[in-house]
Parts: sequence; C-alpha cells; structure tokens
Amino acid sequence: MSNPLIAGWSGPFGGVPPFDQVEAGHFKPAFEVAMAEELAQVDAIASNPAAPDFGNTLVALERSGRTLDRVERVYNVFAGTMSTDEFQAVEREIEPKLAAHRDRIVQDERLFRRIEQVYEARERSGLTPEQRRLAWLRYQDFARGGARLDAAAKKELSDINQQLASLYTSFSQNVLADEKTAIVLGREDLAGLPDSLAEAAKQAAAERGDPDGYAVLNTRSSVEPFLAYSQRRDLRERVWRAFVGRGDNGDGSDNKDIIARIVRLRAARARLLGYESHAHWRVEMSMAKTPERALQLMEAVWKPAVGRVAEEVADMQAIADREGAGISIEPWDYRFYAEKVRKARYDIDDNEVMPYLQLENLREAMFWVAGELLGLRFRAAPGVPVYHPDVRVWEVTGENGRHVALFYFDPYARPGKASGAWMNAYRAQERLDGEVTTIVSNNCNFVKGRAGEPILVSWDDAVTLFHEFGHALHGISSSVTYPSLSGTNVDRDYVEFPSQLIEHWLATPEVLDRYARHCRTGKPIPADLVKKIERASRFNKGFENVEYLSSALVDMRMHLDPDKVRDIDAFERETLEALGMPRQMVMRHRLPHFGHLFSSDAYSAGYYSYLWADTLSADAFEAFTEAGGAYDKAVARRLRDHVFSAGNTVDPGEGYRAFRGRDAKIDALMRRRGFAPPRA
Repeated sequence: MSNPLIAGWSGPFGGVPPFDQVEAGHFKPAFEVAMAEELAQVDAIASNPAAPDFGNTLVALERSGRTLDRVERVYNVFAGTMSTDEFQAVEREIEPKLAAHRDRIVQDERLFRRIEQVYEARERSGLTPEQRRLAWLRYQDFARGGARLDAAAKKELSDINQQLASLYTSFSQNVLADEKTAIVLGREDLAGLPDSLAEAAKQAAAERGDPDGYAVLNTRSSVEPFLAYSQRRDLRERVWRAFVGRGDNGDGSDNKDIIARIVRLRAARARLLGYESHAHWRVEMSMAKTPERALQLMEAVWKPAVGRVAEEVADMQAIADREGAGISIEPWDYRFYAEKVRKARYDIDDNEVMPYLQLENLREAMFWVAGELLGLRFRAAPGVPVYHPDVRVWEVTGENGRHVALFYFDPYARPGKASGAWMNAYRAQERLDGEVTTIVSNNCNFVKGRAGEPILVSWDDAVTLFHEFGHALHGISSSVTYPSLSGTNVDRDYVEFPSQLIEHWLATPEVLDRYARHCRTGKPIPADLVKKIERASRFNKGFENVEYLSSALVDMRMHLDPDKVRDIDAFERETLEALGMPRQMVMRHRLPHFGHLFSSDAYSAGYYSYLWADTLSADAFEAFTEAGGAYDKAVARRLRDHVFSAGNTVDPGEGYRAFRGRDAKIDALMRRRGFAPPRA
C-alpha cells in the first residue's frame, strides 16, 4: 500500500490521481499487483457455479480490474507527457506483459461461454437498452479478440499481440527521440518572423541551455509557423526536412523496419481471426463497416481537393515569379507563399490575426461555449496534485451547480512530452455503484514566451484547441451507468464527431467579440478583420484536404494490401504517385512518424475517421444554423442528450438520427471543405 499507484485515489472530488507522489519506479510493481488482482477477479467470475446472467457476469466484469485501470491511466499520462529514460525502460518491459495479460482474459474459455450465454439471451432477459448494448459490445470484443480460436491459434495470436506491443513502444520512443531535436538559429536567421515567434524561439533555446540563441523545436506547433513566415528559404527547407524526416534518418531512431514488421504482423493476425485484411477487421466495428465505404467517401473528396491544389500552386507561383524569386514552389515554400496569396487576395494573414488570439483568452472562450451549449461551468481547483507545474485544474459543474468533472490543462511543449494535441480521460464517468464523476485533460505543445507575456497562437492552432476541448466535453458530459460505455468509448469514426463539431464555435461572433482581444491594447478584434476571416475561411482548402486525405488513403491502402509493404519509403512514394499527389506537398503524417497508425492499433486503417466524422459535424452544425443560430437552446439540448451524454449506450447512427432527425448528408461536408458553393 506504500505504492501510490496501488492505493485507491483519495482527496477531493471523489479522489484524484496522486501525481505528486508517483515516480517511474512505482509502475512495474504496481502493474504486477494490479494484473494479479484482475486475474483473480476474472477467475472468480469464470468459475462461478451459478448460471451466467447479466449481473454475475457482465456487471462483475465491469467491477473487475479497477486497480489496473487506475495504474494504466496514470501510466498513459506519463507516456504522453513525462517520458524520461527511466520511464521508457518501464514501457519496454511492461507493454508486452500487458498485451499477454489482456489476451489471457479474452482467451479464457469459461469466461467467454458465460458472456456468450448472456449475449444470446439479451433480448429475452428483461435487460434495459443500455444493458443489451453492453452485452453486444462485450461479446463482440471477445469474439473479435480471438475467444473462439483453438488453443494453438490463441497462442499464436497472443505472440503476435506481444510483438506488436513491443514494436508500438519502440516506434513511439523513436519519434519522441527525433522530436527532442531542434534547429538552432542565430539572430540573423529570424527574418520575417513576427515578434511572438522570435520570442518563442528564444525561449525554446533558453530551455535547452542556450540563453543567447534561438531554436525551432522539431514539433508541429513550432515548425509550421516558421514555415509560414521565415524569409530564409534555405532555413525553411532545413526545418521542413527535419520535421518530415522524423523516424526516417537511417539511425537508431529509424522506424521503417518497425513499420514493415507491424504491417506484416497485423495482416497475420487478421488472417488468424478470419478477416480478409487488418483493414476489414478494424473497420467492421465502426460506422463505415467496410473499407470500401470509407474509400468511397475519401475518393469523393480527393479529386476536387487535388484540383484545388493545382489552382493554389498556380497562384503561389505567380507571386514568386512577380517577385523574381526564380524558384518553383516546393513543399517548404507552400505555407510561406500561401500566406502571401492570402494577404493579396483577402488582405489578411495570420500575423495580423494572432495578436487577438491569446491562449488564455481562448481557454476562457472554450469554457464560455461549454456553458452556452451544455450548461457547464468551470472554476479553478487549486491544490489538486499535478505531474508538472505547467498543469492547471478546473472543477466542472452542471446547470444545478452539481460537480460533474475535473478538467486538467497541460498547454506547453517540453522534453519528454509527445508532440501534437490530445485529450486524456483519467477516470470514466459511471453510476454502477453510485455516481462516479469523470476526470479529463487537454494537452497541447505551445512554446512558452517570456514570463508574463501572453502566448499568441495561429488560427489553425485555435481551431485545434477547440477540437480537443470537444473531446473533453464528450467525456465531461457522459451520463451512463457502465464505465465501458462511458464518454469517448465509441466507434473510431464517431469519436471525432463531437470534437470536430465544437470547432465551429470558434468563428462565431459571440466568441470573437468577447474573447479575441488585442494582446497589447485589449481592444476587441475589429469587425472588418472578422469579415476578412470569414471571407478567407475557404482559402487553402486544397492543401488542407490533400495533406489529410493522402495520409488517410495511404493508411487504408497499406492495410488492405500488406504484401506491397516492404520498402516503406518506396511504398509511400509509389502509392502517392498512383493517387496523383501534387509534388509541392507531402502527407500530413509521413509513415515513419505516423503515430496514429503505429503507436497502437487505435487509428490503424482508421485515419479516414476524421473525414467520416466531419460529414456528421458539418451536417450537425447546419442543424443550428437552420434553427435559431449557433447557440439555439433546443438544438443544443438535443445535441447534449443524444450525442455528448450518451457515450456508447446506443448505436452511433441511431444517436445521430435522434439528434438530427435523419442521416447525415455529404452536402454540408462539401460546402465546409470548399468544394461546393455556400448555401444561399
């Protein structure tokens, strides 16, 4: 009990993670105790002499493994945000053991027979709709996880899963190693950078031990602004190559061989489980159901997106020619010249907008939107233990003042923290044995400026903030009985729907008027600048869509035809050539650092999910605009009741139809993506 990971969480709000007590050395012994405890609990369920029913089987399973759940949640936080060398050694040892542990439970024939009997009797057992949903999902999880295989096949499957777990860990640690690097600059290298970016580069260098220098961190939030504003083409190329080359440098952090092995093992696992491919196995439990349906949607958007890129490149090349640059547009030029086109066409660039986009104001804006749409209120919760001084905590209450959640916010880049932005759930909401409230976090990678100076962000980064907050709201709003059905535990191509929907509220006048305040004068963003933002909202859509879709299409084709995946760079290059990828750009995530695909199974053969979910989110936002506007109370209540609070208690298609009154149509997506005219 001296290990803080093993004890139940104590403190306010129903207990909080003991982040202030946890060290890397606690994890291994905690996992050993927690796994043994869960196996004993599962054995008691499987060997129960009573006839299987919902209570003694599925409810008992929901109650099992609570210690392991707590350990894993803190472990995942450290993996994403506090990944020291000592912790990475723990990961390499623990991940295959966790895979073997999960397989041992799924492959327990006694347990599966009980689950199967409850599943087969679900329609005649007097179960509630939520209970029937849980019975169906539990059965599918076990059946698809190999519960029906014979002993030899089960062993082979477990061997594959353990190998994959080790490879995922190696992949992630390699990417993290490359993201710890930075491009070192001198003062003379800052031409074109706005003051806020120059100051961020200076702060980044200071944190790396160079108080007199400047540095561009090898992470997206540092690289992309540099590419948009640096007038030094040689440095743009250097920074771009470092970023797109993560995991692909032929050194100890190279991921190409790891990827090839992952793809082969996934294909073998799919065959063992009776599926045509890993893609078919993964997509079966999604809204799309088949890879073919996912491809059909992607290909509907791909052609117009590529056509739009050709127009964008022509506009950029024309400016470069007029300026006498003597170049052909290359990938490291795209963002730089796109800003010039935006300035020329719409009299606006991000450098003009950024002074009005202060990180703290945007956070307050997100809280305000949550109040208007979902009746949630946020107030600071000082004294709650955190794992790093950068992290802050808020208590979330509902319309009646009742506590509903804790929200942790970790906004800044630092060594040992994965790049990008994401949401974590530290505790799932449930009502199985009394009300248990959720704990969620948002994590970003903004570069700190000088102490006391506001952090300014780009419009794209502001959209990302709202996106991740949408995931957090999905978790916060959960109102279900069983933890397995809670919050964001939904289909992969549905989980991005609430997050992409919340992005729409950033651009509403109500948010911009209140929270887009100039960092020096405090004055609200001018109305004419807001109009420019609106007019420019469909700008550069070719780039955005091709950058994303190329990644999604390569993902799907890789997992549909794994035999072609031997030389990773060649496969990527040849697949993109066959698609007609414009030479002036690259995938948003090249394969050697594509963490969505290769740090776990989570988004493998599922990166298309963002497009599928955006079909829903674009259509859903038009439900507001067709009614009383973005803050229409009746539509917001339907959204809360049928989407944000429902978790996985209903089929997502049914949930969407209950909210919208019909299935989603693609028309709104094409308008949002700039490939159809706006509605009259």
